[in-house]
Amino acid sequence: MESEDTKKTQEMKTDLNLLLECLKYQMDNPLSQKEALVTIHSICQQNSDAGVYFREIGGLMFVKNLAKSSEHSMVKEAALYTLGTVAEKNVYCQQTLCTSELFEDLIWFLSNNDSNTNLKRMSVYVILVLVSNNRTGQTLVRETGCFKILSELFRAALSKYELNLSDKNVFQNYQLWSSVCGTLCVCVNNPQNDENQRLCCSLFPHANDWLKNCMMPEIIRPLCSFIGLTLANNTHVQKYFISVGGLDVLCQVLVQLESDSHQTLSSAKLAVVVTKTVDACIADNTTFGEVLSKYHIVSKLLALLLHESLDSAEKFSIILTLGHCTETCEENQYDLFKNNGLPLMIQALTESQNEELNKAATFVLCNCKKITEKLSLSLRECPFDENEAEQLEDINMKEKNIGEYWKKAKDILHRIEQLEREENEEKTQREKDNVSSMNINIQNTLKHLHTNSIGGGPKAEDKDTSQSRKLQSYKSHGFMSKACTKDDQMKTLLKSANPVNACYRESGQSKTLYKANPSCNQNLQEGTFEKKDSVSQSSDHVFKYPNPIVKNRQQQLPVTDPFTLCSDIINKEVINFLSADNCPKIFKYRCSGCIAVGKSLNSRNFSKLLHSCPYQCDRHKVIVEAEDRYKSELRKSLIYNKKILLTPRKRQLLSNEHTTSGGIKERKIRKNFTEEEVNYIFSGVKRMGNHWNAILWSFPFQQGRKSVDLAQKYHKLTKRPKFVAP
Repeated sequence: MESEDTKKTQEMKTDLNLLLECLKYQMDNPLSQKEALVTIHSICQQNSDAGVYFREIGGLMFVKNLAKSSEHSMVKEAALYTLGTVAEKNVYCQQTLCTSELFEDLIWFLSNNDSNTNLKRMSVYVILVLVSNNRTGQTLVRETGCFKILSELFRAALSKYELNLSDKNVFQNYQLWSSVCGTLCVCVNNPQNDENQRLCCSLFPHANDWLKNCMMPEIIRPLCSFIGLTLANNTHVQKYFISVGGLDVLCQVLVQLESDSHQTLSSAKLAVVVTKTVDACIADNTTFGEVLSKYHIVSKLLALLLHESLDSAEKFSIILTLGHCTETCEENQYDLFKNNGLPLMIQALTESQNEELNKAATFVLCNCKKITEKLSLSLRECPFDENEAEQLEDINMKEKNIGEYWKKAKDILHRIEQLEREENEEKTQREKDNVSSMNINIQNTLKHLHTNSIGGGPKAEDKDTSQSRKLQSYKSHGFMSKACTKDDQMKTLLKSANPVNACYRESGQSKTLYKANPSCNQNLQEGTFEKKDSVSQSSDHVFKYPNPIVKNRQQQLPVTDPFTLCSDIINKEVINFLSADNCPKIFKYRCSGCIAVGKSLNSRNFSKLLHSCPYQCDRHKVIVEAEDRYKSELRKSLIYNKKILLTPRKRQLLSNEHTTSGGIKERKIRKNFTEEEVNYIFSGVKRMGNHWNAILWSFPFQQGRKSVDLAQKYHKLTKRPKFVAP
């Protein structure tokens, strides 16, 4: 398989070398040059590595010079098309061609009256490729004056509003205009360029005129793409677009397309495109949604949403636009409610499995919560002003079905409140049951140990003190649970006040709730340590910090103290209780490894800390035993060296990798620079300066050359006495 790939690569290189020679020796035959360029385009289109090799052998720069110097229009067109294809397939070729010199040549092609439409279109295509996903290209378009030429073509390429695309000349002009629209789109977007967006503002009046006078899909789609990307995430440009009447024009176009969508499917698809452009205009400033209420856009969007031919992505765009329309504008909210929009949103939530669409529908429902509450109340209790009350009275007289909407709204609110109450009652009851059952288990355990223990009054007092300490710790835990519950309720109120967060962050609710309760955990730990100071000395030996002992202590006495056993049982039950209730775990303050949280620990002092602890928990006991076994085996394996190495020998391994079996380091094979390579270096420095990577890519140096080698050779040559550059 590898041999076949190698063979194909070698054949590709041979073909490119022959085609480049054909271009050089067929300067008087434009047809042969055009065929060679088309073949090079085909090879580079199929294999991205072909473009890299073609650049290495100097073919890319030759084709660039050929497009500039050739007298034949067909050769120029083929050369520009080949350059665009190679740059589109390979980012290194794009960077090599992205120079101010090439942009100036393209400006000359576009501004020259002798250039035909096809040559201008190829020039625009090369600009599009150089600017796409390239901030440097976006800057060069603006600084070299290329943007000005593109703006003139945008205005002048199409002269009449009534297009006859069956005419060949008109169709070629339309293709040029469409290419200019696409190029302007990549000039302002991906990455977003604020300066280019501001420059495109001057084209908005011309775009509005075309939207008013021509309803053809071939015109509306490119214009909507251009307007939407220019407005995206730029409030300054959005305000200017609205000030020149752009949003009103889009609303008029949307109303017309929605009425036509009942007859033709293409009008429905085109209406979705216009809807996305409207959404881009109001997404960052929802106060602009008031403009939409004049044209009853909400009702039009709801009617468009019922169209059966739309897919889930198109419905998502419509619902998201509804969310931005109804976020702050009460007129749009009431329009949604009046046109049976809430049942449609609920239906979208229940029937669709698209997560993004469900979030958008939830966003709309949260926006309409306030207007739903107002409509569920009577007109006396409703906090409308006098004008709004008169409007509602008029609507109530005209529409008999408004009572049904009130009833639906009231049922929805009643259902939401009922679910919240049931959830809070279940949480409170569950916490009470868990705490009461835990108290009973503690008392039974202490009674059982009291009957089996040996000793008199002092130990009984210790047990009573330990019991009171445990109960107090559980009371503090109950306080933490209540605080968490209150924090949960506060989070619910905040979510209802911020519908965007409610719909887009619902999936991470549990994680956010846990992060919002650090104060609960802190109160729990402080309360536990306060209780610790009030315990008698007879029971303190179970929970206090252990006394330091010998590091290499091998054996530990078994724990037979009844109070220690009691604390083990209580500890396990506390952990089971907390894990069942999904609350943060309380640390067992018995082991030094468990309580040394605030100290700066590492692999050495933590091991000493664990070995010095007489009462280790099960987890840390396993860690200590495993570490002791590992160290003992390591000592046995390295005993012949009479030294113990606990860290890997990295330096020795790294030094062995760079040496051969005989101990001699491998050196790079030296290749002397030829006269041609020296000439390449000086000509590259003359044209490109000290950009050694660009020089290395532009000339056919020997294999293995690096940019550092070129720089060192150049400095050595220039430092020679009586040196004259070739």
